[in-house]
Amino acid sequence: MDVTISPSRVEGRARAPPSKSYTHRAILAAGYGAEATVLNPLVSADTKATMRAVDAFGGETDLSADESRLTVAGFDGRPDVPDDVVNCENSGTTMRLVTACAALGDGLTVLTGDDSLRSRPQGPLLEAVSELHGRGESTRRNGQAPLVVGDGMTGGTVSIPGDVSSQYITALLMAGAVTDEGIDIELETELKSAPYVDITLELLADYGIETTTTDEGFSVPGGQSYDPAGGEYEVPGDFSSISYLLAAGAVAAADGERVVVEGARPSAQGDSAIVDVVREMGADVAWDHDAGELTVSQASLSGTTVDVGDTPDLLPTIATLGAVADGDTVIENCEHVRYKETDRVRAMAEELGKMGAEVTEEEDRLTIHGGRTDLAGATVDGRHDHRIVMSLAVAGLVADGETTVTGAEHVDVSFPNFFETMASLGASVQRS
Repeated sequence: MDVTISPSRVEGRARAPPSKSYTHRAILAAGYGAEATVLNPLVSADTKATMRAVDAFGGETDLSADESRLTVAGFDGRPDVPDDVVNCENSGTTMRLVTACAALGDGLTVLTGDDSLRSRPQGPLLEAVSELHGRGESTRRNGQAPLVVGDGMTGGTVSIPGDVSSQYITALLMAGAVTDEGIDIELETELKSAPYVDITLELLADYGIETTTTDEGFSVPGGQSYDPAGGEYEVPGDFSSISYLLAAGAVAAADGERVVVEGARPSAQGDSAIVDVVREMGADVAWDHDAGELTVSQASLSGTTVDVGDTPDLLPTIATLGAVADGDTVIENCEHVRYKETDRVRAMAEELGKMGAEVTEEEDRLTIHGGRTDLAGATVDGRHDHRIVMSLAVAGLVADGETTVTGAEHVDVSFPNFFETMASLGASVQRS
C-alpha cells in the first residue's frame, strides 16, 4: 500500500497504541507461567508473532473480540517442542526472546523469519545459549536465522556483549528465571539501549520474578514462577509511537491549536526522552502525568544534539524534526540503529534527501542540516520498516507538495491505525 500525504495542519486528541515492547514481554511472561491475562495489549503483526510462538510451545492465547484482553494459558515453565517451524515474520523481538525460550526445550526448535529478519545478527545470543548448556546454531553458520535451538538449557554464568542488542539480555533474563541454575549475565561491553532492559526488569517484578543488577551485569535466580498479582498485567502506552504524534503537533499544529496525546503514562520506557528532545528544540509541551496526557503546539524548532545510544527507535522521528528545524540536528551514538528492520541511519539519510533535506551520514552519527533544507514532496520508500514509514509521513505534513510513502502497510507492526489517527487530527491522507 502507498499513502500520499498532502501539506496539512493538525489539531485535536489522539491516543497512542499500547507499548509493543511491553506487550511482547507480557505475552511471553504469561506463557512462562500457568495462566495470566494481559490487559490492553498491542495487537499488531509483531505481537501476533509472539502469540503464535507461545501457542507453538504448548500455551494457548485467546484474544477478546474487542482486543482489550489476551488470556494466556501458559506452558508453565518449560516449552514443548513445536510441531513445526516457528516463523517470527519481521519481528526481531519475537525471535530473540523466543530463542532463549526454545533453548529450554528438551528437543530442537527451528526459528525463521522474513528476508529482513534473516539478515539480522543473532550470533551472540546463540553463543550464550551454548555456554549455558543448550544448543544454539545458525543453519547457515553466519549467526543469522534460520536458527536451531534447544537441548534443555540449564543456566549458569555467561558473558555477552551489551552493545549489539539489549534484547539478548532480556531473552536470557526471562528464560533464566525458570532454569535449574538461574543465569548470571556478565556484560563484555557497555550496555546500549539500557532502558529496554529496565522495561524487562520492571515487567519481571510485576510478574513476581526476582532479579538483581550486579557490578558485572545482571542475575536472575532459577526455579521461579511467573505469576502477576491478581493474575493480570496491564500494558502502558507506547512512547515510540507517541513520538510521531508529538512530532506532528510540534511541526504542524494549526495556529492557536494543540494536539493532545493520550496514553502517555510514565513508565520505564527510554523513548519517553522524546518529550525532552521536542522541548529542547523549542516546542511547548505539557505533560500531565496523572492523566497520562501530553499537550503540544506548533513552534519554530531549532537544531539540537541527541545521543540515541539508549533510544535507538527515536532516530527516525528526531531526523524528521531536524529536517524542519533551523540549524543542525546531530544524532550521535547511532551505529546500532543500522541493525533494525532496516539500516535506519542510511534509510533516513537517503529518504529525507529525496525530499530535499541536506544530510551528512557517518557510521555512528547522522547530521541533518535543517537550516539548508526546504522539504519538498516526493515519492519515498518506507523500506519495509514501520518507523521509517511513520516518520516520513510526519515530514509530509510540512513538505511543499504531495509526499507518497511506499510500503505504508508496515505500520501494522506497531501502530496499525496510524493513518486513521493522523486523518482524525486533520492530516490529508490518501491510500492507493
